[in-house]
Amino acid sequence: QVDLVESGGGLVPPGGSLNLSCTASGDTLSINTMGWFRRAPGKQRELVATITEGGHIESADSVKGRFTISSDFSKDRVYLRMNKLTPEDSAVYYCYAHETYQSPGGAVYEDDNWGQGTQVTVSS
Repeated sequence: QVDLVESGGGLVPPGGSLNLSCTASGDTLSINTMGWFRRAPGKQRELVATITEGGHIESADSVKGRFTISSDFSKDRVYLRMNKLTPEDSAVYYCYAHETYQSPGGAVYEDDNWGQGTQVTVSS
């Protein structure tokens, strides 16, 4: 069981910046990837950015050059620095953590965990 708690959302004017952070707790030893997804009203949840324990980053084209993901896996934390925000970035942002673990019998399991979400609103 992994719990994820986000912080840092809020209201910001267009062109502004926000920092999001997320801390995982519980059985975190098997987490190998953390990141952020978002869901805007009337749209499906979409990838923002993820980062692996080895430092590999994947991010949406729409945020490249504006958003920066970073992490501290020793503290089970992931961060998202968002610059040059536009109204199209308004959404609920969800923290994400992926686990891979092996049972005593040798079977490999993978699991996705989600935070409750934090609202980001970009508006003047």
